[in-house]
Amino acid sequence: MASVDDLWLVDFGDPYPGEPAAHRPALILGPPDTFGPGFPFVIVVPLTTVRRGLSLHVEVEASADSGLDAVSYIQCELIRSINRNRLVHRLGAVGPHISSQVSAVIKTLLNH
Repeated sequence: MASVDDLWLVDFGDPYPGEPAAHRPALILGPPDTFGPGFPFVIVVPLTTVRRGLSLHVEVEASADSGLDAVSYIQCELIRSINRNRLVHRLGAVGPHISSQVSAVIKTLLNH
């Protein structure tokens, strides 16, 4: 079961221009485990390996913990809800420092 702060390979399918496409890593934001395994959706933000220098992107190092092969960037502006069936397999997880950076960016995006 996907948990908050996990990194998963996600099948985003066919995109509209500017949206994530195909299979790519994504960070699980929610819902918390308290919703249970029967809840059909997860909230994710995709990652990219392209460094765009945006303050909305949070860098994640490639490591055994993250499961990433290359330095990647969490694209906080592309937050979305997907069906759990789009989750391909777990890659790893981010630590508390990355998690709090993502939370701060998303709060700013949502004007909180």
